[in-house]
Amino acid sequence: MSKKAIIITVVLVVVAIFTYTKYNGMVGLNEDAKTAWSKVESEYERRNALIGNLVSTVKGAADYERTTLEAVINARAKATSTQINVNDLTPENIAKFQQAQAGLSGALSKLLVSVERYPDLKANQNFLKLQDELASTENSVRTARNRYTDSANKFNKHIKTFPTNMFAKVFSFDEMALFKAAAGSENAPDVDFDFKK
Repeated sequence: MSKKAIIITVVLVVVAIFTYTKYNGMVGLNEDAKTAWSKVESEYERRNALIGNLVSTVKGAADYERTTLEAVINARAKATSTQINVNDLTPENIAKFQQAQAGLSGALSKLLVSVERYPDLKANQNFLKLQDELASTENSVRTARNRYTDSANKFNKHIKTFPTNMFAKVFSFDEMALFKAAAGSENAPDVDFDFKK
């Protein structure tokens, strides 16, 4: 074997090993982010199940406000019907998903505020337990979303750095979408304590 052939073989082996490690690195980080996304969906699924149980418990309360309850039921239906394929985590799809979940959060907040007018319901042990579980699940949702965002960010940084960015283009790895704060969430809510009531 000539010296030229040896050099070409060594260069090809080095390029092959480099390509192999870069590709596998991108695949690993991409799969980590997809797994983190599935955990987000799992937490939202748990949240939706709890909301269903909460709605059933509230329905049992006599003379309860039907419109508030129906708003929660409709928002829950919309939130559960909005799904994203893990291979299509675009900013637009994440925004649609987030919008449906925000609609459910808003309707649920109204429901929980209006519960204050029903002392029997507020004292119901099933309701109290569900309310506690829901609060815990909201924290789990937040944690899962943050973990997904961290994983997607790590993947995005990896595919944008040189020379990995060249391999990302060759192997069609696209940037993963991140969660963004809901519009208006940067504004502090108005709090009015009226102690004269």
